[in-house]
Amino acid sequence: MREEKKRLPIGLENFEQMIKDNYYYVDKTGLISELLRNGGMVNLFTRPRRFGKTLNMSMLEHFFSIEGDQSIFDDLEISKDTKLCEAYMGKYPVIFVSLKGINAESYNTAFRLAVETIKGVAKRAGFLKTSDKLDDDEKEEYRTLLDKGMDEATLFWSLKTLSELLEKHYETKVILLIDEYDVPLAKAFENGYYDQMVFLIRNLLEQALKTNNSLKLAVLTGCMRISKESIFTGLNNFTTFTITDADFDEYFGFTDQEVRDCLAYYECADKYERIKEWYDGYRFGNADVYCPWDVVSYLRSLRTNKEASPRNYWVNTSGNAEVKAFIRQSENVTIKREIERLMAGEVIAKTIRPELTYEDMYRSVENIWSVLLTTGYLTQAGQVDERTYKLRIPNLEIRDIFAAQIMEYFKERVQKDGDTLNRFCAALKNGEEKMVEDIFEGYLKKTISLRDTFGKKTMKENFYHGVLLGILGVKEKWGVFSNREAGEGYSDILVEPEDGETGMIIEVKYAEDGNLSGACGRALAQIEERKYDEFFRENGVDCILKYGIACYKKRCKVELAKG
Repeated sequence: MREEKKRLPIGLENFEQMIKDNYYYVDKTGLISELLRNGGMVNLFTRPRRFGKTLNMSMLEHFFSIEGDQSIFDDLEISKDTKLCEAYMGKYPVIFVSLKGINAESYNTAFRLAVETIKGVAKRAGFLKTSDKLDDDEKEEYRTLLDKGMDEATLFWSLKTLSELLEKHYETKVILLIDEYDVPLAKAFENGYYDQMVFLIRNLLEQALKTNNSLKLAVLTGCMRISKESIFTGLNNFTTFTITDADFDEYFGFTDQEVRDCLAYYECADKYERIKEWYDGYRFGNADVYCPWDVVSYLRSLRTNKEASPRNYWVNTSGNAEVKAFIRQSENVTIKREIERLMAGEVIAKTIRPELTYEDMYRSVENIWSVLLTTGYLTQAGQVDERTYKLRIPNLEIRDIFAAQIMEYFKERVQKDGDTLNRFCAALKNGEEKMVEDIFEGYLKKTISLRDTFGKKTMKENFYHGVLLGILGVKEKWGVFSNREAGEGYSDILVEPEDGETGMIIEVKYAEDGNLSGACGRALAQIEERKYDEFFRENGVDCILKYGIACYKKRCKVELAKG
């Protein structure tokens, strides 16, 4: 009988549930030993989205918690560290706060969400209402944390207050875990109440972390390392571990061996190279890691369809605002050429500012480089000096996000230049091949090139194909069909103007050897051999223009079939 495999933990962030409900778990419990032996009193881990921050925080919660089920750590790496487990496992009250839900269009709504978040945390300690260790005043303090009408001062002091009450009840200090501490700041920046949210978060954290004598240990996670002067003023017991630090480098993300083990378990070892090409490439400290979210998501697809192709899973977890802002800097020719180099798989050396405020992020292109590194759209490929890193795009998935944003920006610019667009379309419809060639080459010179060493010939052809679709797609009344079945194959682009009297067939070739005329000839021969014109003839269109378009870097040649 075939072995039943463990379930894949898509989006699962509860450590106890993952272990008890038989999900596949990549063991990261070694983080606990390293944290207790080498961490500080207050520790901030910054990593991009979808690299297991919340799951690791849930792991810490269940390890330290007096209320936790210690058996879930049996057979995991941490269980071998018996001395540490005896000293720390199940010995502390834990406050676990996730701020990721504080996402609102106004400060008032965000404040109410913050109150609800703290109320939810306080409710978990309902036993404090009747604790014989607390006096009446302390029990009243606890009740204020359950009040939906909580004022600002109570909110600011809430985590410190709860820490003090838990310490008195359990007669031991408290572990404080704050997940996604910077999400409320990001949302506030997007919606115009940033200064108010900075004030709220600063006061909440200052009371909880700086003046809290009930605190044993604190861990925070986030994507951005917000400027210490902005949020963490006066915190001397504060240690930050970023993606450039060697400490804890293997505990967020999957290592190559962990991916190989996972693929072997699910009998998908033959997909290793594909997964590596698409989802590997991140470098945290001295470790090369894969994005866990992507690996697990693709494995799920492979379990139902062994021939499933890799997909861009990251794009659905973010608005990609950082990449959009970067691409819009390409009006500057220097930035444009640097983007082209990145897209070609090259590295760019840049000075990185590890600490920023959200207000600083987009003030200069120098800051945007730092943001792209922090959020995982770029990764380090070596260090030049203390502050300068070699940066590159990590993998095909992220390159795909850049390509999509480049094309979106190109379409916006085409739309704004209506005169050039109309001249191009008129020339295409009228069979003016030289005019089509001149205008199209002009477009190629203005747009960011996506030629690449990542890619194969088909990828390069897809870029030029996409540029043409970006231009033609602006003609709202024209029918533009991409990769449409026609005759005995699939044509690149079929175009039908609104009058229904003319049809255009466009076949695009990339001239790897630079021979544009030869590539045009191959394109036109393919149109004839595969009888793409049958698509139009079946629909009563007799005036059919057949274009072969060859491209090489920023050059192109357009030939119209004769006769």
